[in-house]
Amino acid sequence: MLVLDKPAGLPVHPGPRGGASLEDWAEALRQGRRHAPLPAHRLDTDTSGCLAFGRTRPAMAALGRLFATGQAEKTYWAVIRGDLPEEGVCEAPLLKRSTKERGWWMAVDPKGQAARTEWRVLGRGGGLVAVALRPRTGRTHQLRAHLAHLGAPILGDERYGGGAGRLHLLARELRLKLEPPVGATAKLPPHMEEAWRRCGAP
Repeated sequence: MLVLDKPAGLPVHPGPRGGASLEDWAEALRQGRRHAPLPAHRLDTDTSGCLAFGRTRPAMAALGRLFATGQAEKTYWAVIRGDLPEEGVCEAPLLKRSTKERGWWMAVDPKGQAARTEWRVLGRGGGLVAVALRPRTGRTHQLRAHLAHLGAPILGDERYGGGAGRLHLLARELRLKLEPPVGATAKLPPHMEEAWRRCGAP
């Protein structure tokens, strides 16, 4: 398997309009193997950080089981606009919605899929808050939608009320319960550094 530090702004797969994606580097990532590695989970285009790939079919199956059974522990870092208590849990169900004017988004709705996000504040300053997030489920846009629901959207998340600019969300750590265990940590991307410092976060 591989764990890559995916840059923000680079999609895993090419979209309908084309453009650069991680698939452009499939041959280099193959590293002499028969098949190119495949992503074992998802990261939004604008999210940077740890992304796991399986290099063989058995590896993909094993990784799939880890993510499906909650044995893949993910920690994200984000800078939010607004405020939150020092720690807490959001368990708001999420449902996909779409309109011609707005496009699609994930909304809190009792009819949606169960979703759970845990958070812990790492620092505060200048009207911003740095938080560590632990998603216990893997719904699309879960962290973004939950924080917006709490009145604390992620900085730069225009779709969910965080204002224009680059999304301040990092897939910071990935821990896989394999034998032996596998762990990876991604660095803070340059576009998050100034806001992170303003919050006084470590």
